[in-house]
Amino acid sequence: MPELHRMSFPGELSPSPTATVVPTGRRSSRRMIPLGIVLTAISALVLFGGTAVTAGLGDDAPNPKGIGGIAMGLFMGFIGVTSLIAAWSARHSSVSVDHMGLWVSNGRAQNVVPWQSLAGVGLHWSKMGRGGVKVYSIELCPNAPIDRDDPVLWPLVRDEEPLHPTLPRLRYRLPVPASSRVPLVDAIQQQVPHLWLGVTEREAGYMGVPDRKGHRERTNGTSS
Repeated sequence: MPELHRMSFPGELSPSPTATVVPTGRRSSRRMIPLGIVLTAISALVLFGGTAVTAGLGDDAPNPKGIGGIAMGLFMGFIGVTSLIAAWSARHSSVSVDHMGLWVSNGRAQNVVPWQSLAGVGLHWSKMGRGGVKVYSIELCPNAPIDRDDPVLWPLVRDEEPLHPTLPRLRYRLPVPASSRVPLVDAIQQQVPHLWLGVTEREAGYMGVPDRKGHRERTNGTSS
């Protein structure tokens, strides 16, 4: 298997002062934070109810069936708190485009995919759900093997059939809000028009999810 090379750059490097900066996490955070709060509140009620049934609070006798409510409350609470933490951390996520490449910031750290490491860049989209809401992603196709466990970029890595037989299977897929699509595409086309692959409609559900299990296994159980 070819040796993988990282896209990491020294921490002091950052996008050019003239880079185009496109926020990507603000809108989703505004939706996810209230959802996480509601889910956490519901879990607290379920947990209290399960505890009350189990302990026999009030006029009722203790009932072990309340343990199921406790377990459900803890599970819902875990999901709610996890969602809140993730949404809060991602609220400052952004993408910057300059002469060097496409910089990805997850709100805590950033890294760059250099233009020189790419064979092409395109926009993919599909319709989601019965309402036909469109979802978009920037597809970054490398011209060499990439590191699927880069601390910042690994959530973007997808393993799919390459767009050309000479390209690796791994690529970067950057989901972008509909409101950010036009300025981001314009910035990319201004910097690297020769790499632009155009717009492609994909099947529903093409976006996929990060390979979290594989990432934890490859990094000895530690996940970024």
